[in-house]
Amino acid sequence: MNHVIVIGAGQAGSSCVAKLRNGGFEGAITLIGSEPALPYQRPPLSKAYLLGDMPLERMFLRPDSFYADHNITVRTGETVSAIDTDAQTVTVGNDTLDYTDLVLTTGSAPRRLPASIGGDLEGGFTVRDLADVDKMAPWCQSGKTALIVGGGYIGLEAAAVCCKLGLNVLLVEMADRILQRVAAAETSDYFRALHTSHGVDVREGAGLTRLTGEGTVSGAELTDGTTLDVDLVIVGVGIAPETDLAEAAGISLDNGIATDAQGRTSAPHVWAAGDCASFPYKGDRIRLESVPNAIDQAECVAENIMGAAKDYVARPWFWSDQFDVKLQIAGLNTGYDRVVTRDGGGAKSFWYYAGDTLLAVDAANDPRAYMIGKRLIEAGKSADPSVVADPEGDLKALLK
Repeated sequence: MNHVIVIGAGQAGSSCVAKLRNGGFEGAITLIGSEPALPYQRPPLSKAYLLGDMPLERMFLRPDSFYADHNITVRTGETVSAIDTDAQTVTVGNDTLDYTDLVLTTGSAPRRLPASIGGDLEGGFTVRDLADVDKMAPWCQSGKTALIVGGGYIGLEAAAVCCKLGLNVLLVEMADRILQRVAAAETSDYFRALHTSHGVDVREGAGLTRLTGEGTVSGAELTDGTTLDVDLVIVGVGIAPETDLAEAAGISLDNGIATDAQGRTSAPHVWAAGDCASFPYKGDRIRLESVPNAIDQAECVAENIMGAAKDYVARPWFWSDQFDVKLQIAGLNTGYDRVVTRDGGGAKSFWYYAGDTLLAVDAANDPRAYMIGKRLIEAGKSADPSVVADPEGDLKALLK
């Protein structure tokens, strides 16, 4: 009997097994995850869940009954130690499981501070999984001082939540500006102003030299010579694809687990999707770290396992919630040479162009601009910059 094994019980893994069964796959399906919980949403972890606004039960992507009703075996709290691509087996604990197709949805892991600069001190946290946030929550007490290391979206979201919980928040970013790797200066300026208006001390061009403390973090030294007293540290300096298992099995890597347009890896009958996988995109190779990509790519892989022979066509979009602002991003801004700002008062959007070509839109509390920008980008159309820049300009007319 056919047996699909999916390693990694996150958004991509859960989406893949659901698509297989709902698409008519009649063989055995096994989903293996190292965390003890059923697959859950990650984005609310550092926001609604940490704030106490969302209980764990509401975080589950699907209830336990879904997997039972659809005859999907879920092995939580277990780690695959080896893949044998010749024998088509995986080793889980003392068990060796045969597969006809294997899907790697191993996700990514946060980059951590090295122990040599205090990265192993108590009170230092990353924000990636349920265990991280459960461990962090008791430290996030009103009146305490939190140091956020990294001015990307994870760091900014953590800063916003700590502020809401009543902590004093200092954020340091080694680059010249926050969001420098992922956004234009206009977007950086917008979010810097947002955070400082809520009392976050944002320091750019200042990195972390070391954390200090006897067993527990109590201070920090910055590259500009500043020393600080802190009660906890949240590190948001990026993530890296989880590729160790694939690499040990001899599967090719290229900015993650390399796949072809349909999700196949270099090993026969082995596929990959989600944060861990890179794929062809407009003559290049990219890896997308987003929930929409995890879902869409994993579902495409499931269809291809069932014989669809379908290329994955990415339609990149992302979001970030900070204070009372919802940022929605459509497209990829790589290669932009100018940014057009549309200022609608409470709503603001930043439109990225390469020459006359619209590449991406960052829309802050502006869902209309986001949706129109997304439709234009996906249709391969551009947008007249003069219409975009005019707050009274009719964006909808751009779709005609």
